[in-house]
Amino acid sequence: MWQRSALRPMNDLLASPSIMANEFPWIERIRSGGFAAPIGKLLGITLVSVEANQCSMSMVTNETQRNPLGTLHGGVFCDLGDAAMGVAMLTTLPEVETFTTVELKINFFKPIWNEKLIASAKVVRRTRSLGYVECDITDEKGSLAARLGSTCLVLRGEAAAGRSG
Repeated sequence: MWQRSALRPMNDLLASPSIMANEFPWIERIRSGGFAAPIGKLLGITLVSVEANQCSMSMVTNETQRNPLGTLHGGVFCDLGDAAMGVAMLTTLPEVETFTTVELKINFFKPIWNEKLIASAKVVRRTRSLGYVECDITDEKGSLAARLGSTCLVLRGEAAAGRSG
């Protein structure tokens, strides 16, 4: 049975690369290009950085991603933010666990046309069964374009079967 006392502070884990590799195998897999969602490839989303509990990704938007009013389609913002939040959440999982998103919320703060966007996600809270992740999407000047939040359900055993990346 899981016990809270079994968890170690993240700073202890970050201090030891061997602990990171053993307890957070997703990090090296993602860094080496071993995990890439097809939608990310389609949209040109690239990994900027990944560490325990956080991930940054970027993409350059273009006219094919616009809504009927001429600005970036909201779904593209969601795809970028969801990708960064998903990888941030993955860094908290041992290899025998996966997760699924059970809630996603986004607020838009400015229109975007043809610009480079940076999504910076971090795990705010992780329990045995849930994770809450937030993500800011900014333009190259650092101006906030959107903020997302996501609740993730951790899956183990049969619930996790067939969901490995």
